[in-house]
Amino acid sequence: MTSPPKAEANRAQLQSASYRLAALDQEFLLGDSMRGVRFLLEYAKAEEAMRAWGVRSTIVVFGSARVREDGPAQHAEWYRQARAFGRIVSERGGALHPDGGLRDNVIVTGGGPGLMEAANRGAHDAGAPSIGFNITLPREQDPNPYSTPELTFRFHYFAMRKMHLAMRANALVVFPGGFGTLDELFEILTLKQTGKAVPIPILLVNEDYWRGVVNFEQLLSMGMVAEEELRIFEFASNAEAAWSILEQHKVTVPPPPSLPEQISKPAM
Repeated sequence: MTSPPKAEANRAQLQSASYRLAALDQEFLLGDSMRGVRFLLEYAKAEEAMRAWGVRSTIVVFGSARVREDGPAQHAEWYRQARAFGRIVSERGGALHPDGGLRDNVIVTGGGPGLMEAANRGAHDAGAPSIGFNITLPREQDPNPYSTPELTFRFHYFAMRKMHLAMRANALVVFPGGFGTLDELFEILTLKQTGKAVPIPILLVNEDYWRGVVNFEQLLSMGMVAEEELRIFEFASNAEAAWSILEQHKVTVPPPPSLPEQISKPAM
């Protein structure tokens, strides 16, 4: 009996999932055992791009995805202030004028619509790069059109997204928001309270909103927090006031160069 042609003899082996290169085996990479590897990939991909663009430090802006520029008057004002803040930080904080190829106080948001869009839009108005850290949700979140395309990322894991939001932050500025904004705010408050991260200024924009949403004094009166822990954040009334507070905290503001520099795409 003659042997089958070689191509026929090892067909089953060639088509077996175990024979696929591991890096090209999507079923394997998406399996439970590779969760740690996927965490690493989500860290490394964004980190590589941030370094390529020379992002040394950021100003993180949180806020509701539901606020619209053409929404109710109060919402429209919040949008206006978030947009103004993104522009002010980008013009005065170092994102426009790299220091030795490194950019400081680059605006970073969750990448979505609403107040995130407004802050990215303000940076875009100034001609500065800004970052969007999007998250895959059951109801898909699309990136807003104002974050720098090469600095617009999508994460599966909230934990890795939060890590990237926090790790280069010079400050956190929080505009009115809902559950997601509260989650992100209290994550950073806890890191600061417990000393697990370098202490940074935390500003809540619109004191009336935040005192209405969170009864901070009740936490104190019931012994849930100490009095000094209510001083780890501050309130700001608007975009200019928020920047003024950040200057008081000596957030890095490198001197601008003598001649304007054009923002150019780095080699990727």
